[in-house]
Formats: sequence, C-alpha cells, structure tokens
Amino acid sequence: MGAPAIVIASTHHTTELGEAFARYEREYDVRMATDEATAKACAKELLTTGHQVALFVVDSDQDQDRLYQLIGGTRQAVPTARRLIVTHVSRFREDNQTFRHAVAAGKVDALLLMPQGPRDEEFHLAVGELLNEWNATVATPVVENVRIIAPEKDGLTRDLLDYLARVGMPAGVHHPDSEVGREVMASCPEDEGRWPVVSSLAGWCGHCPDVRSLANQLYGRPDDIDVDEVVDLVVVGAGPAGLAASVYASSEGLTTVCLEAEAIGGQAGTSSMIRNYLGFPRGISGMRLAQRARGQALRFGTRFFTGWPATGISRCADGDHHVVHTDGGDVHARTVLVSTGVDYRRLGVESLEELVGRGVYYGAAMAAARELAGDHVVVVGGGNSAGQAAIHAARFASSVTIVARRPDLTATMSSYLINEIEWNPRITVRPCTRVVDGGPDDVGQLAWLDMEDVDTGAQERVEARGLFLLLGAAPECGWLPDTVLRDERGFVLTGRDVPTEHWVDGVPPEELATTVPGIFAGGDIRAGSMKRVASATGEGASVVSSVHTWLGQ
Repeated sequence: MGAPAIVIASTHHTTELGEAFARYEREYDVRMATDEATAKACAKELLTTGHQVALFVVDSDQDQDRLYQLIGGTRQAVPTARRLIVTHVSRFREDNQTFRHAVAAGKVDALLLMPQGPRDEEFHLAVGELLNEWNATVATPVVENVRIIAPEKDGLTRDLLDYLARVGMPAGVHHPDSEVGREVMASCPEDEGRWPVVSSLAGWCGHCPDVRSLANQLYGRPDDIDVDEVVDLVVVGAGPAGLAASVYASSEGLTTVCLEAEAIGGQAGTSSMIRNYLGFPRGISGMRLAQRARGQALRFGTRFFTGWPATGISRCADGDHHVVHTDGGDVHARTVLVSTGVDYRRLGVESLEELVGRGVYYGAAMAAARELAGDHVVVVGGGNSAGQAAIHAARFASSVTIVARRPDLTATMSSYLINEIEWNPRITVRPCTRVVDGGPDDVGQLAWLDMEDVDTGAQERVEARGLFLLLGAAPECGWLPDTVLRDERGFVLTGRDVPTEHWVDGVPPEELATTVPGIFAGGDIRAGSMKRVASATGEGASVVSSVHTWLGQ
C-alpha cells in the first residue's frame, strides 16, 4: 500500500491548487483531476490498488449539480476520507451562501477560500486539521508508540486500544507469531502466555492485566501522591469542567492539583468530532480538545495525577481545610471542585452484558468502530454523544441504526447533529424502540439483536456486529460524604437548588457551591447542568472566582 492520497478536482485552477498542495507531496500521493470523470477514475484506481484516500479537494468552479454528484460520490466510495470545497475569491461570497447548508449537514467537512499566494498558512492550518483528524481516526499508525501483543482482540485488548485512542497515543495490535510480535516477545519472554503483552517506545515491556496498569506505565505510578503542602484547589475529575478550572486557577496563581481516575478528558474525550465548540469552526475531536487543555494547564503549573480515583473526602484534624483521599495517598486542599462527571447507565440485559468487549461497548469506543467495516452497527441513545458515535461509526460500517426510546431526537440532541444524521444515507433512526436481547455467533462475537417497540411491544430480530450503548447519565459521586447533598438521582446540589433549610441566614450558597463550605461542583455531576462540553467548560472557569472568594475569607 502506497502513501495516502489527496485527490484534487479542478477545471480552471489546477496551477494554483497544484502549487498550494506541493508541500504535501513528500508524505501524500497528490493527484490532480481536471473534470468529474477524471476524478472518479482516479478514485477508482486508488481504491482498486489498495490506496487510502485521505482528502478530496473539490473546486467550486464546476456545474453545481455535477459538483454535488461528485461530492456525494466521494462519500459513497470513500466514507472515511475528508471532503473540502475550495472557492476562488471572486466566487467566495456566492459560494458561501450556496454551500453553507452542505457544510452544516456534514456533506462536506469545510469550505475554504483558495490560496491567493505562497504561505497562506490559514488555508494550510485548515487542511492540516482535516488531515490530522483523518490520521487519528482512520490511518494505520506509521509509528506505534505502544504495541499490544495478543493472539486475538479480546475485550481487554479493545479496552486498552480505546484508552490509548482517548489519550491520543498511536497503537497497534500484533499476533505473537508476527514479525513485530516475535521482536517484542524477545524482550520479555517471561510474560509469554500471559496476554496481552504491552511494549512502548519508552522502553518498558510486560503483561498488562488492565487499563489502570497501562495508565500507570504510561504516566508513572508513584507509590504515594507527592503533595506535601495544603494546596489552594484540588480538582477531582479531568473532564471539560475540571480541565477549565485547572487552567484558570493555575493561571491566576492558585496551587492546583487535578486527580483523574481514567483518561484525561472524561466522556468528552471519546467524542469523535465536536462541531459546535466556540473557536473551532471545522470542529475538534474530544481527545484533541482534552489534550490541548491538559497541556495548557501543565504550562501554568497544574499537577496531574492520573489513575488514582478519589475514594473519600474529610476535614483535616484541625478543621481548617479538606483532605481528598485516594489509594495512592491524600491531597490536602483549602477548596475542592467535584467534576467527576457521569458514567453511562447499564442496559440491564444479561445476554448483552456477557458480550461487552466482543461487539458490545459502553461509550463511543472509537477504536472499535474501525473493525466494523461493512457491518451493521446499532447505537443506543438520544444525546449528542450517541449522535457523534453514529456519525463516526458510519464512516466504517455499511449501516448504522440509532435506537431511542423517545419519539424523536429533538429534545436531547443538538440540531446540527440531527441535520447531519438525516442527510447521511448510512444512518437511520428507530424511535420508540429499545434493545431487549442479543446473542453471539459461533466465535463468541455479537451477531444479532432483538428490538422492541415501546408502544406496541412488537419485536424484531436484526443482524448486528456492533452495539454502542450511550444510555444517559449515572453520576460518579458515591465517594462523597453524605454532608454533600444530592438530588433523588444522585447529582450534586449547588446554589439555589440546595434546600432552604441548608441556607445560611436565609442566603443560598453561591451558584456552584455545595452544602459543604469550600467544596464546589461543576460539569455533568452537578444537578441541573446542561450536559454539554461548552457549559461544563464555562462552569469550570467560573468556579475559580468563587474559590478566590472563599480563600479570601
């Protein structure tokens, strides 16, 4: 297989576009087509010879009907490729009106003004983002930071791959008898027979029994959390709210520690593409957003401890600050932000619980989607996470069905996602439906599902090789003391949602303050939150002013 291709279709601007894309020729196979027929023939040749197509660049200088046919054809032929429309400056205002709906519906990934000369870095920044996302979600890694050796991709192996995808670390799975497998096992023969074996470029190699062990190997496992001072703020949970609080608190000089039980980014880190986040007109994956925020917080001095979930919180002996407990040690802090987010609710179907990791997944499981090319996939859920998971899966699967109990998606999903789902010919929505049963094939992988109409009780059996369950919020705060009040569903109460008998002198706590002075809550864990990345980020940023107020008392 040769280098991934960039196919450019232009009738009147081949010189300009050829010069602009010359910088990519070292690492991509750049092809120029001057008409629709040539572009189709080029794409067909690439596919039949086993080449991957990373990007289609289509000039708007063609007949509009034929242009839409070309764009639709690229989507059918290579659904994993990114699609870019470029327009000459003389047509930009007109084309912006013509194609804005196509961009909003996901028919194309971006509309850009054609480069007007050399070093148009704004143009190349956008192209680089498209290629970057393609490489992260589709391409086989050229350099594998982590190699997993296993005879088969069992549930644990897939969990390891999913974790590595969430933290942005390229990885590959190899059979023990492969060339790579034999090379790795030669470095750690004592672990042969205990699968999977994991090796990294950092030099360590050995059997990996669970995801937490992998996290400890990647980020280091201190015997004790090394914080020997009373810090200003400890953030529990590194989702969008926790990351925003870490950035703003540490940038304002507050000593800040962030504890994360799993992967930086939380559930948001599993989103394949967030298109409505402020400042990213072409969208950004949850993983990249989280890793950028982590780097930003590190720059200002936040200390991160990954792989150590909080197990409790108490007052110190003299009562002047809080102590957050973990299995790796305690962190003493004057204030605490609880931003542990939520987990997905379990489906509760025993036959499917037994297939978790073998075609059944809780969450988006982006790495697993690649393995479902040509298969039928079912996504259960009606929120934005479910919509994003379905769109990502449709790049690989032959068909995707979104199953929701509600009559439609409008009450729980953003309009831009609904529009993109309605346009995508590979995705269908089954409202008023639930999954009630499922079973495996001869090798133990998911093979079929039973769907039930919630109104009539009628059932239908469908063939499915993948089931992604994004069933809504189950709060992660069982470690909190009872003095931190929660609502009937377990979400933390803050501000005016706190019962009046817990107000002080008739005044409610501050908006993000809990019933325990000095403990705040933000993001999805908070009762009444919007369950959106942007709102969680805003809460994480705004809580810092309340922390300042508390510290100043």
